[in-house]
Amino acid sequence: MRIFATCIPVAACTCLLHQGSCATPTPIGSTQNALRIPLEGLASSSSPSHHQHVPSSKRLHGRFLHITDLHPDPFYKVQSSTEEDDACHRGKGAAGVYGAESSDCDTPFGLVNATFEWIEKNIRDTVDFVIWTGDSARHDSDEQIPRNQDEVLSTNRWIAGKFAETFSKADDPKNALTIPIISTFGNNDILPHNILLAGPNKWLKTYTDIWDKFIPEEQRHGFERGGWYYVEVIPHKLAVFSLNTLYFFSHNAAVDGCAQRSEPGYEHFEWLRIQLQFMRERGMKAILTGHVPPARTDSKQLWDETCWQKYTLWLKQYRDVIVGGIYGHMNIDHFMLHDNREIDILESATSGEVRGLMDDEFSVQSANDYLEELREHWSDLPNPAAAIKESPVKKNKGKKGKKSKMDKLLKQIGGPWGERYSLTNVGPSVVPNYFPTLRVIEYNITGLDQVAKASTEKLDWPADDCDFMDDEDNYSDFNEAADDDLSIAKTQRTEGKKHKKKKHKKKPNPDLLVPSPPSKSSPPGPAYSPQTLTMLGYTQYFANLTFLNNVDFIDSDVSEDNIDAEKWRGGKHKGKHPKHKIPDPKPFQYQVEYDTFTDPIYKLKDMTVRSYIKLAHRIGQYKPEKGDEIDEMLKDLEDDVFEEDDDNNFDSYDHEVNAEKHKDKKHHRQHEKNKVWLRFIKRAFVGTLEDEELHNFEKPLELNPLEQYSGTIDIHDDEL
Repeated sequence: MRIFATCIPVAACTCLLHQGSCATPTPIGSTQNALRIPLEGLASSSSPSHHQHVPSSKRLHGRFLHITDLHPDPFYKVQSSTEEDDACHRGKGAAGVYGAESSDCDTPFGLVNATFEWIEKNIRDTVDFVIWTGDSARHDSDEQIPRNQDEVLSTNRWIAGKFAETFSKADDPKNALTIPIISTFGNNDILPHNILLAGPNKWLKTYTDIWDKFIPEEQRHGFERGGWYYVEVIPHKLAVFSLNTLYFFSHNAAVDGCAQRSEPGYEHFEWLRIQLQFMRERGMKAILTGHVPPARTDSKQLWDETCWQKYTLWLKQYRDVIVGGIYGHMNIDHFMLHDNREIDILESATSGEVRGLMDDEFSVQSANDYLEELREHWSDLPNPAAAIKESPVKKNKGKKGKKSKMDKLLKQIGGPWGERYSLTNVGPSVVPNYFPTLRVIEYNITGLDQVAKASTEKLDWPADDCDFMDDEDNYSDFNEAADDDLSIAKTQRTEGKKHKKKKHKKKPNPDLLVPSPPSKSSPPGPAYSPQTLTMLGYTQYFANLTFLNNVDFIDSDVSEDNIDAEKWRGGKHKGKHPKHKIPDPKPFQYQVEYDTFTDPIYKLKDMTVRSYIKLAHRIGQYKPEKGDEIDEMLKDLEDDVFEEDDDNNFDSYDHEVNAEKHKDKKHHRQHEKNKVWLRFIKRAFVGTLEDEELHNFEKPLELNPLEQYSGTIDIHDDEL
């Protein structure tokens, strides 16, 4: 017999089990009358016409909010078991009012409501737009209550309604948005998860209805075709692109990469190429956003290789236009650098190294291996600071015909602005697989302090043209794209390999249409040189659920060894039971975890590529640079602060840890303790790892250092 649940949005956010149908609660004040719309018959359903109506002018704040992976769970039950068979849906256990931190349980409605209430009071009136990168449905992790399309669409409608309600005027009968909201869907926002067929399809049509307030009217036809659109968040100055990364996702078995003209991924990149060219011609800049990030290491990746290759090439060719990339999905706080010397797509659609897929359910070792592989790759990065510090006077004192040290270093990073690389930032999630997290990013608004906000007027350029695939005049001719930068990728893609095999000359890929590069007279874009619209830094907020849930537990009967051995994460309180039957949570709040403006460890001057190259270089050093070594006295002091009573402010919780270093698995070097690397790991998991768990990231090991890690890190569908 199937068991269903009706969810009632009471303070404790409990779910009352009974036999019947599942109904998702309608949020108070929501304009959405029907939370459940089946896919069948959508062609005949009508939806009201909404525009992104916002005030005609408003002073800019130079900040925007990134929020991702809410994963609301209508079946979550407070004080239920966090065991895999229960999934916080039944039984008795440690599930708190605001969620079961560091577990694989999804998000209670109480946490969603509290998050939006906190945003309304503390964030809403200080940001210019919102980037929401998807996954607004629970995981399909409970065999007793399998997901269905009604539930997935219901929770997505509810979350869309929460955004509309939060970012609109209470006295506006039309519930018009006060700022733009850019939405995208994740791999769990469809059924079956990960699988999305080429459009048009009923899922895309449904989300056109759900996001009718967010998608500009002139782009809805294009969204129904492929799930992509953009919003001019600062008209004629800045656009935010919502990419449908499910067409790039390696686990989407319904599509096959981005190389063939018959694939939706190919069409997506052609749409993006044309729109970015329009942005260039209009003097505009663009932020790229999506759900699944282009994660790629030496052994594994999230995107199909042909999609990653095109994305990296597009980033390179439009480096004068693109401000940066912002993604979610992986739940951990980190960043990626894309090396344009790894572009290997110019000659063959099937060329390139074969990498494995990041598994649907990562093991502990695989999750840690991802970060270790990033570090290993970064260990070879040159230090841009060394090149910049090299004096121009010294440059001219070298022997004739020999390049100076500065010239060599600058060439390694692609010139003084680091244009060999492109940057992607991945934000941590609201779902408490670690601690719930939000990020507010600041950007340069010099000269833009007061401009018209997002316009609904039709653009001079065609925002949507579904016939562009047949218009060869829109393409740059491959033979005419004689850009020096492209030749670098072609001639240097095997650079650094010790053994080079003789290769047969490959035929040019006839389906590859290379975007035009920046004009040689163009200055570097805002991703590289500080200027208007450059991202300056961010403030990261987290909710310490251990403190906020305020639960006293009876000691667990579950052994630590048993917890570590299992793939499902039951969380730090797995197997425990609350002493009191009635929950007594603290008043909910997010607080600052860290900000890049005052952070003494990262020392990010801004969010330009060069600043991140420098940070990645420091993280990658197995023998840390001067000043990056662990200060044991500081470590002891920070430990004392962190262990103070929970009623104290937790702003100082992001402390250093006492840990031994791994031996470099590649060069077997003996090295010291690098506090930048340890802080990177600490923040990656939003401070939920204990010191002894971090300790294992730095132990000298003879074999793969990840094999001895005893933590409980795992992921859903490549989510760490």
